[in-house]
Amino acid sequence: MKDAIQEIINQEVKALQNLVVNENFEQAVALIEEQVHQKGGKVVISGMGKAGQIGVNIATTLASTGTPAVFLHPSESQHGDLGIVQKNDILFLISNSGKTREIVELEVLVKRLFPEIKIIGLTGSMEGDLAQFSDVTLYTGGPAEVCPLGLAPTTSTTAMTVIGDIIIVLLMKKIGFTKEQYALRHHSGYLGSKARGES
Repeated sequence: MKDAIQEIINQEVKALQNLVVNENFEQAVALIEEQVHQKGGKVVISGMGKAGQIGVNIATTLASTGTPAVFLHPSESQHGDLGIVQKNDILFLISNSGKTREIVELEVLVKRLFPEIKIIGLTGSMEGDLAQFSDVTLYTGGPAEVCPLGLAPTTSTTAMTVIGDIIIVLLMKKIGFTKEQYALRHHSGYLGSKARGES
């Protein structure tokens, strides 16, 4: 059992070490900084299933670290929630295959409202629709899942999480986000106390 556990860890670590590090990260951060911190928009993140759960985490962490962000469920967007998108927002769409129907449709629907809206795509496929219509593509490298069936999102979501963390940390540095600013957004709990120097 220990050997099996170690092998899973090794495969996940290898996937992270193989992440494609290029200028796209800097471009994504620059786009977010421009749309949100210069033009007053927000990051609208969307994804289906497990990718959507990663999106929720990225959105809430961005919001708590000084970059306004919300999660928009792609299915609910077709039933009125699309109204959350505003002129100066930026879309951050997540799909491992890059072909998720609801995500592809979301791009079309948002572009009807705001044809000039910018899109950042987080995907495991450079051949998918998402990579084709995104202004900036963040590529996971398309790692094989550690799931024994090769199906359940495991390694792919690990890579997505780390890429999200990279964007968050780079943005914090770019906007000069401070501990005091964090404390203002995180009143309760251990982290709030720690940010205020109370523990």
